Amino acid sequence: MHKAADRIRNVALVGHRGTGKTSLHEALLFAAGNVNRLGSVVDGTTVSDSEEDEKQRQMSISAALASFEWMDRKVNLIDTPGEPSFVADALGSLRVCESAVFVVNAVMGVEVSTTRLWQRANELDIARLIFVNMLDRERADFFRTLESLKQAFGNHVVATEIPIGSEHEVRGLIDLVDMKAYEYDGGGAASEMPIPDELEPQAQEYREKLMDEVAENSDALMERYLEGEEISHDEIVEALKEGTNHGQIFPVTCGVATRPLGADRLLDAIVDDLPSPVKHGALDLGEVTLEADEGKDVYAYVFKTRADPFAGRINLFRVYQGTLKQDSQLLNTRAHAKERIGQLLTFEGRDTKHVQDFGAGDIGGVAKLKETKAGDWLAARDEPIVMPQIKLPAPVMAFSIEPKTKGDEDKVFTALRRLQEEDPTIDLHRDDQTGEQIVAGLSQVHVEVVVDRLKSRFGAEVTLKPPRVPYQETIRKPAKAHGRHKKQTGGRGQFGDCHIEIEPHGEDFEFVNAIKGGVIPTSFIPAVQKGVVEAMQQGAVAGYPVKGVRVRLFDGQYHTVDSSEMAFKIAGSLAMKQALEQAGAVLLEPIMLVSISVPEASVGDVIGDLNSRRGRPLGMEPAGGMTEVKAEVPMAEMLSYAPDLRSLTGGQGEYTMEFVRYEEVPAHLAQKVVDEARSEGEPVKA
Repeated sequence: MHKAADRIRNVALVGHRGTGKTSLHEALLFAAGNVNRLGSVVDGTTVSDSEEDEKQRQMSISAALASFEWMDRKVNLIDTPGEPSFVADALGSLRVCESAVFVVNAVMGVEVSTTRLWQRANELDIARLIFVNMLDRERADFFRTLESLKQAFGNHVVATEIPIGSEHEVRGLIDLVDMKAYEYDGGGAASEMPIPDELEPQAQEYREKLMDEVAENSDALMERYLEGEEISHDEIVEALKEGTNHGQIFPVTCGVATRPLGADRLLDAIVDDLPSPVKHGALDLGEVTLEADEGKDVYAYVFKTRADPFAGRINLFRVYQGTLKQDSQLLNTRAHAKERIGQLLTFEGRDTKHVQDFGAGDIGGVAKLKETKAGDWLAARDEPIVMPQIKLPAPVMAFSIEPKTKGDEDKVFTALRRLQEEDPTIDLHRDDQTGEQIVAGLSQVHVEVVVDRLKSRFGAEVTLKPPRVPYQETIRKPAKAHGRHKKQTGGRGQFGDCHIEIEPHGEDFEFVNAIKGGVIPTSFIPAVQKGVVEAMQQGAVAGYPVKGVRVRLFDGQYHTVDSSEMAFKIAGSLAMKQALEQAGAVLLEPIMLVSISVPEASVGDVIGDLNSRRGRPLGMEPAGGMTEVKAEVPMAEMLSYAPDLRSLTGGQGEYTMEFVRYEEVPAHLAQKVVDEARSEGEPVKA
């Protein structure tokens, strides 16, 4: 039997890479009795990092859902990746949860991804609780970390626990709400103990800070608090819960996930202080408002698709309204297609179990839907509803991808499409000019993971190369040329003859028929044009496509018997090749408009680096605590920009780029491009 919506807590574990989210996920499952042995990231034995590449890299790549019960509440806990390359899963998980637990490293404090994800959680208006992890590390300092949290996220960040001991001597924690101390053994079991005398003043100090924050959140309590009246324990608990539910208080808890110290207290905080789907309110989607009412029509949102070569697609969904039942039929509102809901799945520890239904507010999985993928709605009727889009970072690290085995093109492309369903930040396209299949991601690691998964999941092996810059060619002066194709064989011959002149013509191509007196019959004119266009696919400088030319066909000859379309096409091609040789052909390169978001302190370094890349800075403006620098930079200089920007900005810089126009390549660089094109020994195809 499913849980009622007010007994459900949907929680995303988020934070910077390396803060111990996966270890905390494991610790919470262990504390809840969902697993009987505490797994380890180092040993590759955790529940949520189940993929081989996650074990090898010792980091989460995909979001992982686990469901368990604590104090008669169902907790749907999603472990999300902290590596920015896989941020799509973290953002998708935040979208469907009412709450997030931000995991922070007690040595490093607030890091880049923590700040970015906090801003996204703010936009989505979800409740937040903070867990300061890794208190047992050298140089770990809870109070320094608490200060960095306050500086980053404001004074509503307030400790509800403080640790007993520090670094490797940390042994327990003090609950500032109950004013009780707990000591932990090595296996995560807690026993109550008196508050150590030396910590009593500190505990009182932080208890008062908590009381100030809690009282400030309630006018009735504030008045009594200022008058020195005693406020009951239950009133404190209720005010803390209300403040946390509405994003007005951000409680800070602490512990050591790997021991696991404090995991049981965090579970209490999750069910006591964080909101249920009912408490968080209805989802307003324009004309449709969805309520966590299991008696109404079903609306479920698919937030993650996992491509499995054996089980097919597994879709994770959140039921926003109604009850989603096994063996029912629902409509995919994007594809306008009926989907049969077969096996419903819940993920409990290492086990996947089948269930009969999921009620409003719940999160689960379903296998083998035909049309459905992440971002789709499954509904009782075909309503035109759309979830507000989360802005995903644009892919910036591109590679040309080729199958290792000839004939595997379709297999590779199909597998890439499946992986793209799983991760929408993967860009996949064919470059029309170079003919290359391009795969782009948010970083080199991102693209390497795609390649690993192609091999491990789909048996498709590929090689990566930097993509070729789609250079073009144009002309700088007019030229005339004569093309004649004459071939006499035993039978009928071939004859075509044409005179053309060419001149620069902006960015466009224009073909002008200036034939007078029928010296070339009208029926053969398109063939000449076809030959001209064919010759323009490989220019005279380095074999790149030619743009920006007006071609005027003004004279020619034909033979009543031997002339044919083929002969005139060849004549047109010969004339164009000859004309291009004489017309001062030059090489053009694509110029990109680059928008770079960087910390204020890095602006000078970033602009200096752009200048070294032949960039032209266009200006800068403040944007959300960062500075946005805009510049025009040749594409050839941006192919390996991502790692360089990361090192210039301490991992905080992000950029997007879009094509603006073509410009002439400076003469001293053009020769290098020509030499490279010739050394490749193959003409550039359009």
